[in-house]
Amino acid sequence: MQHAIGGPGAGPSPQRPAVATTAPLLEVRHLRVEFPTRRGTLLALDDISFEIRPGEILGVVGESGAGKSLTGAAIIGLLEPPGRIAGGEILLEGRRIDNLPYEQMRAIRGRQIGAIFQDPLTSLNPLYTIGRQLTETIRTHLPMSESQARERAIQLLRDTGIPAAEARVDQYPHQFSGGMRQRVVIALALAAEPRLIVADEPTTALDVSIQAQIISLLKRVCKERGAAVMLVTHDMGVIAETCDRVAVMYAGRVAEIGPVHEVIHHPSHPYTVGLMGSIPTMDEDRERLLQIDGSMPRLTAIPPGCAFNPRCPRVFDRCRVERPGLMDAGATQAACWLVQRNEREAA
Repeated sequence: MQHAIGGPGAGPSPQRPAVATTAPLLEVRHLRVEFPTRRGTLLALDDISFEIRPGEILGVVGESGAGKSLTGAAIIGLLEPPGRIAGGEILLEGRRIDNLPYEQMRAIRGRQIGAIFQDPLTSLNPLYTIGRQLTETIRTHLPMSESQARERAIQLLRDTGIPAAEARVDQYPHQFSGGMRQRVVIALALAAEPRLIVADEPTTALDVSIQAQIISLLKRVCKERGAAVMLVTHDMGVIAETCDRVAVMYAGRVAEIGPVHEVIHHPSHPYTVGLMGSIPTMDEDRERLLQIDGSMPRLTAIPPGCAFNPRCPRVFDRCRVERPGLMDAGATQAACWLVQRNEREAA
């Protein structure tokens, strides 16, 4: 979904409700994820912290390998072995969930946390009808009879924009198009009215019109149900249209986080500046897009200091030896020593 983010429509839609200053629904504090290997332990996520409030959509963006999907998997308790949470904590409505036994976490996943994955075929059982999968999910988490669950399943299909829901509820996944299957996955994620939705690339590989409908649906869920959404994507156009805030990730760390309009139009971290500069805008005529030279480091070769320093056009000595933490940079927070340098120069 290649949007031009500089023109009309950039930033949150004017219809988006203001996020209430309520307590966070999700809190991620100093999360650390490791993968033990024969050659040593790989640090995949290092000191990740953020929060999402009810009714808020937080976008998580970055290059492939930045740790976006891994963060979502850690939150919903689906880390692939031998991956493990080695530090920090995850709280849902004030309750710590990262250290729960498997069965307890399984009960939370679905009832309080809904998950939408990039490939709907991995979430749907090809041997069962859509209706059976929805009703089983509903009855697992909500006190409903078979007939009540079926009615709710049909209504969920209607809500997610599937025509002739009464007839299609008895069809199998292979009888649905890719876009329709993704809507079914969203219906499954919403089946038990979860408080948090983790959406991992929910619009990838869908055509633009279907993407727009799914984005509209996620916004409506936030507005009407007060749910919190963590939207993982590489598409800044989707971020601009959908999110209230955005976290930019690089090499398993948060490089910058803040209100989506500020991060897009006034980025503070050189990596965020590079990301924004690589996207075409409607109000600027230029022959070549900017690019970030080099590539993201492998987990086995993350450099000392700031992980971005080998690619950074504004690197200086401190960046190569000392890792920066998130610090206030106007309306956003950025993990960059330039923030302090600019403050000293301004003073």
